[in-house]
Amino acid sequence: MSTLESITQIVKNCGAIMLGADRRSLGIDEKVGPANFVTEYDKKIEKILREELLSLLPDAGFIGEEGEQALFSDKGRFFIVDPIDGTTNFIKDYKQSCISVALIEDGEASIGVVYNPYSDEMFTAQKGQGAFCNGKEIRVSRQPLENGIVLFGTSPYYEELNEESFKKAFEYFKKALDIRRSGSAALDLCSIAAGRAELYFELRLSPWDFAAGALLVKEAGGRVTTVDGQEITYDQPCSVLASNGI
Repeated sequence: MSTLESITQIVKNCGAIMLGADRRSLGIDEKVGPANFVTEYDKKIEKILREELLSLLPDAGFIGEEGEQALFSDKGRFFIVDPIDGTTNFIKDYKQSCISVALIEDGEASIGVVYNPYSDEMFTAQKGQGAFCNGKEIRVSRQPLENGIVLFGTSPYYEELNEESFKKAFEYFKKALDIRRSGSAALDLCSIAAGRAELYFELRLSPWDFAAGALLVKEAGGRVTTVDGQEITYDQPCSVLASNGI
């Protein structure tokens, strides 16, 4: 079994835990800032991912949203993991949440896996080998922005960015066919990769939000930078602008 296949199986097993969650007892805690939640399932899934991914590649570092994090370096291998991207959606049973795992090697993403257990869609990519959904190759849309859908994100706990985010979204709304906000950055990036939408932006994301999804977009023929057109960073938060490149 290849490394990608092994990661995919680990992630799918964790997706089953999300589907089987006892909704009467999610163990919800609030982190710093409004609507910044973590559940016992975030913690449980991250613990499993840490154990099983590091068993697969013992020399790799591990950077997850909810636990201890290795110090990122552009040398060596690192897993960057979001155990549940879209925790508020998960709490509300909105069914727009996913597990996101990226493998970074010498500063570049080499594998990206994003799994939405509710739709049973497994998005996978390997550097230089294309992007896939449930084994079928996906490509970005070739539609121009005026015929396209714009996706965007903004987090309530980044209060200083909310007004600017919605202002920017309104500007795109006037130029595009329509706009959407799903509450999951990783799934939005998968939508760009799969040609379901044409552009996505968010003014601040952590690496675990975008590391896997960004590789999917690139391998599907799209473009990913910061909003200012710079390279995205895996060692600190940054803005993200992903598009079909048109």
